[in-house]
Amino acid sequence: MSPDRPHKARKRFGQNFLVDEAVIDRIIASIGPATGQHIIEIGPGQEALTGPLLASGARLTVVEIDRDLAARLRLRHPDLAIRQADALDVDFAELADGEPYRLVGNLPYNISTPILFHLLAQSVPPRDMHFMLQKEVVLRMTAEHGDRAQGRLGLMCRNRAEVTHLFDVPPEAFLPRPRVESAIVRVTPRERPLVPESVEPVFDELVRLAFGRRRKTLRNSLREKLDAEDLEAAGVNPGARPETLGLEDFLALAHIAERKSAGR
Repeated sequence: MSPDRPHKARKRFGQNFLVDEAVIDRIIASIGPATGQHIIEIGPGQEALTGPLLASGARLTVVEIDRDLAARLRLRHPDLAIRQADALDVDFAELADGEPYRLVGNLPYNISTPILFHLLAQSVPPRDMHFMLQKEVVLRMTAEHGDRAQGRLGLMCRNRAEVTHLFDVPPEAFLPRPRVESAIVRVTPRERPLVPESVEPVFDELVRLAFGRRRKTLRNSLREKLDAEDLEAAGVNPGARPETLGLEDFLALAHIAERKSAGR
């Protein structure tokens, strides 16, 4: 295979390649890579970010699912650490070999939410993450309570990280052009989650139930775990919809549900 042979984007991998140099420069400036830092890039594709990251002096590892693109990377960069794998199957803490690391990448839009959940659950989280995502996903990640865009993803992100919507990227910055707007987001994991480990499973279940039935009132969506009196005890209106609640509200409900399940 020639490293200069054109690569046809594959729909099954959600491939849209970034080609706008001004956008690339702005992303690199936002990341601020430095000599000696271990940066793991997910989905290097046609190397829009790979070249500038290597030029920064950072120690780069790339994770690429596409066999042809991984082979091309090996030809062009014989010394580059390459893991040909699905990012959903990679233990990034293990890949970093116990050292501090940062994550960057243009995540496939069709599986971005599962990848985000996977990355936030790493045993040793990265120092930070900078990703290109569908703008709608970024808006859901940063939505506050009372915003109709708030859902399970936003609450899970807020629990484990600080999330910043940096800037938008138009469709014409890519080849082929996606049908959606894109955005760059910075995710900075917290030293410890806002939700205590002891109630996190209950918290996660309540959030899943509530937003899995988001058109229903909380009285109905959470009835398997809590009754109206429980909701009122937490200061929550039983007739409310889930997007009106903040993380603290769901945490209060989780404490009550955990005590009920323990018979206390």
